[in-house]
Amino acid sequence: MSPIVPDHAYFSNLIWQIADLLRGPYRPPQYERVMLPMTVLRRFDCVLAPTKAQVLEKYEQKKGGRIEGKALDELLNRTASQRFHNHSGLDFKTLKGDPDNIKRHFVSYIQGFSKNVRDIFEFFDFEKEIEKMHEANILYLVVSKFSDVDLHPENVPNEEMGLIFENLIRRFNELANETAGDHFTPRDVIELMVSILFIEDDELLATAGTVRKLLDPACGTGGMLAGAQRYLREHHPQANLFVYGQDYNPRAFATAAADMLMKQVNHNGVGNNVEFGDSLIDDKFQGEIFDYFLTNPPFGVDWKRQRKWIRDEHDKHGFDGPYGAGLPRVSDGSLLFLQHMWHKREAPRPEEQKHGARLAIVFSGSPLFTGGAGSGESDIRKWIIENDWLEAVVALPEQMFYNTGIGTYIWILTNRKTGQRRGKIQLLDARKVWTTGGSAGTRRSLGNKRRHLTQAQIAKIVKLYGRHECNDTSRIFDNVDFGYTRVTVERPLRLRYQMTIHGKARFLDACPHLLADVQAIDSALGREPHDDWNSVRQRVTAILRSCKARWKAAEQKLFRTVFTTTASDAHAVLKSGGKPEPDPKLRDFEHVPLRDDVDAYFAREVSPHVPDAWMDRSKDKIGYEIKFNQYFYEYIPPRELQEIDSDLKRAEESILRLIRQVTS
Repeated sequence: MSPIVPDHAYFSNLIWQIADLLRGPYRPPQYERVMLPMTVLRRFDCVLAPTKAQVLEKYEQKKGGRIEGKALDELLNRTASQRFHNHSGLDFKTLKGDPDNIKRHFVSYIQGFSKNVRDIFEFFDFEKEIEKMHEANILYLVVSKFSDVDLHPENVPNEEMGLIFENLIRRFNELANETAGDHFTPRDVIELMVSILFIEDDELLATAGTVRKLLDPACGTGGMLAGAQRYLREHHPQANLFVYGQDYNPRAFATAAADMLMKQVNHNGVGNNVEFGDSLIDDKFQGEIFDYFLTNPPFGVDWKRQRKWIRDEHDKHGFDGPYGAGLPRVSDGSLLFLQHMWHKREAPRPEEQKHGARLAIVFSGSPLFTGGAGSGESDIRKWIIENDWLEAVVALPEQMFYNTGIGTYIWILTNRKTGQRRGKIQLLDARKVWTTGGSAGTRRSLGNKRRHLTQAQIAKIVKLYGRHECNDTSRIFDNVDFGYTRVTVERPLRLRYQMTIHGKARFLDACPHLLADVQAIDSALGREPHDDWNSVRQRVTAILRSCKARWKAAEQKLFRTVFTTTASDAHAVLKSGGKPEPDPKLRDFEHVPLRDDVDAYFAREVSPHVPDAWMDRSKDKIGYEIKFNQYFYEYIPPRELQEIDSDLKRAEESILRLIRQVTS
């Protein structure tokens, strides 16, 4: 029998077994507080092992000298051949040798790392967990068990290490009943997004020395950043892609920052690759311009906490700031991330070697159509489509993500569309392209993720995208096809007047000083109903003039409210200019496609059915929406009635048989 080759699942299970040591002092949802930083520490320990002796020697030579702080860190990093180091004389192996002093030695070991690693562990808030494990008398056991897990890069390449993190994070968040998708995106989805993001840039990226920048403002544990770099290493190794990310979840940020250090991600030397903070209100890359954007923002997460700052930014700076196009409803801030990124786009200026920008973002279905004309969502879609930035929308299968089974969509934006795509938007329906297993049929359901994309399926979708053809799964539309004019359709207000005892009492309760006037009106007009309010109004005006009474506008309004009711067979109420007064309760709206002439549409679609209606064009609003399903709708004829009756009879017989078995 051939020996088992350890893979990411093997190591994930090994680490998962160690988590059992925490049972008691920790509840299962709290395991990640220890297991993620311990996994990171053990990986660092294994990565640094080959150069540990040289780093200690160099540290002994330089400590206490003129080189200190950042300069000493950089010197020792070079000696370690990494972007980090540890100058402590301890490692996981030697930590096992002194159980009685494990806490002191373990803290000393962590303090021996370079500042960038120490900063990461501050976000893990790990010293608090060390103290807790020490008090529970399990610290030595945990360290000892981790020392037996060999995470050396020769045994666990960076790609496998990324999968280990992905697996562990998913498990821990399932225990906590949280959304694992807040922290990472499935690898197959990342591969598809990255392939489409770079699809038009083969020639550009094939140029030796090409330098490009990519941002993910909701990077979680950094899976998309790593996926983009992996793609370029495999397809365009001569190009340099500098990747940057930001996230507001401390543990996700710490994991991403550690992962970036371990993977030797390309870096331009300015600041850190991954920053901590809320991208929407605390932009760590203020003023930076990027060539690519790639992200999976949280689905349906509200922005109540950021509302005041974002609204002030929108009102004060407009399009000079990131949120000029509009503000979506507070219950879902995903479109804010799109605006935040696109505000940082590179403008296409080929003469200056500026080649524009491309963006790929995952959304739920809501941003496609939520919000009518004039709403924040519609205005954002209008801004994107009318500027000819939306290149395509790709519908993914359901159950593709760990934290949700809903349908999801990839939006592709660019400010440098190729000739055949200018003025066009491609809708690609990949909802039926999936498998329940991997290429070997071995993948299991993970959380809500029950469907996967194989390499062949990813290639199929990318090929459909690149062909830019109309077929059963791909549709090409003009930008204008998604726009419409929201026209206000009015119908006349028709009022029936009648003086009643109840109405009279109600009016005089509010205006007792008008008793004499009301009595005069009651006497002149009587208690019979009148279907022409215009005539009634003239007679009331004449009566009040004869009584030398001057009613305030509010009193006149109350009189009409109390003594009239709407009636479809009454005369239309006319305003002073002779035009009909609209009835707000009968007000309606028509969505007229931008391609149509509004007047012709109204005459064709509305007037024949509602002859007394008219349009108030002063209230016109332009809206945009993408009703994806209607463009790929397939009519399925209903079954024959005889077939349905037969099924019902069989079901009825089955139920009766079960009842007889129970009662017998």
